[in-house]
Amino acid sequence: MTRVGIGYDSHRFVTGRPLVLGGVTIPHPKGLAGHSDADAVAHALTDAILGAAGAGNIGELFPDTDPHWQDADSMELLRTAHELVQGRGLTLAQADCSVITEQPRLGPYVAAMSAALATRLGVDPSAISVKAKTNEGMGFIGKGEGLAVIAVAVLEAR
Repeated sequence: MTRVGIGYDSHRFVTGRPLVLGGVTIPHPKGLAGHSDADAVAHALTDAILGAAGAGNIGELFPDTDPHWQDADSMELLRTAHELVQGRGLTLAQADCSVITEQPRLGPYVAAMSAALATRLGVDPSAISVKAKTNEGMGFIGKGEGLAVIAVAVLEAR
């Protein structure tokens, strides 16, 4: 059995926080606003994995109304979600993530993000793809107000 899920996340840029994407801290004057560490790559991939398993979404599993998740490590939330779907007899076979932002340029960091995600999920690094795209100057992303991530996850029965 093969199952596919899609995840999406977006966050505004804010000063005073580090920019963490795919478990990698990226040098940038602004980070992302959020209840947790606001790692939009981890959030989108978490939703893709949960969606593929029919297991709800990140907000249901880790609600931002719960103080326990304040400043949480989103890579740990991702690992926990993957363990949940593994408990249902499914495991991540492949994931593809597209980060959409004008700045910073993420090309130098995508390999590190892929490796960090693979390590945290316990999968081969070749199973995780991270790409960086711009929004060609359009919308809130194009204006540099924030970024968005789209992720697809393929789960297979173990």
